Amino acid sequence: MYEDYTGQKLCIFIGEDDKYEGRVLHELLLEIALEIGLSGGTIVRGREGFGAHGEIHSMKILRMAENLPLILEFVGRVHKIEAYLEKIKPMLSEGLLTRTDVQISKFRKESGQ
Repeated sequence: MYEDYTGQKLCIFIGEDDKYEGRVLHELLLEIALEIGLSGGTIVRGREGFGAHGEIHSMKILRMAENLPLILEFVGRVHKIEAYLEKIKPMLSEGLLTRTDVQISKFRKESGQ
């Protein structure tokens, strides 16, 4: 099955150690994206980056994981991206969001194949 539609790509830049009410933030954001019904989502772990405080976070040999940057990428219809943002914005104390209009082509096997 093939479906073509317009939507948005949402990128959320946060730190790997970020939490919300004691929960790992990136895991929570992924769960909520699935609940809202976004078309897809991926979490990418960066090797180096900087955030709101202008401090570089890096993967070094002696410090293999020290709050490395994460990029959460989601795609979906505009109304679902907006509903998702409304739900998650209170959970974000630091970070960066970007939204881009995109053409989405979704492929999936039909049931029984």
